[in-house]
Amino acid sequence: MEFKKLNNGEKIPFISYGVYEIKPRKTKKAVIDALNAGYTSIDNAQVYYNEKEVGQAIKESGIPREELYLTSKNWVSNSGYDKTIKAVNKTLQDLQTDYLDLLLIHQPFGDYYGSYRAFQDLQKEGTVLSIGVSNFDSVRLVDLTMNFDIVPQVNQVETTPYFQQYEANEIMNSLGVAHQSWGPLSEGLNNLFENPILSEIAEKYDKSTVQVILRWLIDRDIPFSCRSVKTERMEENIDIFDFSLNKNEIEKIKELDTNKSPFNDYDDPKTAEEFISEVISYSNFNISLF
Repeated sequence: MEFKKLNNGEKIPFISYGVYEIKPRKTKKAVIDALNAGYTSIDNAQVYYNEKEVGQAIKESGIPREELYLTSKNWVSNSGYDKTIKAVNKTLQDLQTDYLDLLLIHQPFGDYYGSYRAFQDLQKEGTVLSIGVSNFDSVRLVDLTMNFDIVPQVNQVETTPYFQQYEANEIMNSLGVAHQSWGPLSEGLNNLFENPILSEIAEKYDKSTVQVILRWLIDRDIPFSCRSVKTERMEENIDIFDFSLNKNEIEKIKELDTNKSPFNDYDDPKTAEEFISEVISYSNFNISLF
């Protein structure tokens, strides 16, 4: 596995196995399969509702904790200093570990200032090795960076061939924040896997279009998290270290950029309304789990 060095000296694997939308009853097997396939990094979140099963899988695997990289994300309903501390303690309990390699603010809503203060304290005491954010646009990221002593180590944002985030990437680089991708395969929307440009490159290297997409991220120095419950896909997704794209191919892929997400527009007030309404609708989330 290859790694990217963060601004605090820690390293993050370029590939993480994501457990988003994997049902709890299927999570343990999926994670064990991923670990057997060679993954060493697991991308979790409180709102995925399966961290306990991830912890069971890790324990059953017998892999020493220091050989694994565990990420979790603090959900909006757990924002604020005290709620964050409580939620992270529950995550540690569920994952059966006494520290996290990376902890992210999941969404740029709620009292994320309070959450980040908690993050800083957790990092200083060694409970979390690296801290950061997820889904923060450049304005929010700059604001957070200028108001805290510790610059976020990571910003995990949607990054795909159709939404390439070049401008955001430049700002993250200028701040010293590592750009990490979620959803790099965009769920195959808009015939992504059959795209002629990607297909031509894939044929040249005797790879799949999925492998070309994931290699494209690594060649842009962007770690990523992706998910599959099929072992053959897990193996395919990690088998991308025996080739590399050239500059011309990366420029060709740049032609696919629409600069728009098919999922969430964080500049749209309706997005904020939807997230906050969702939190209110299940406001017992942080009560029922703790």
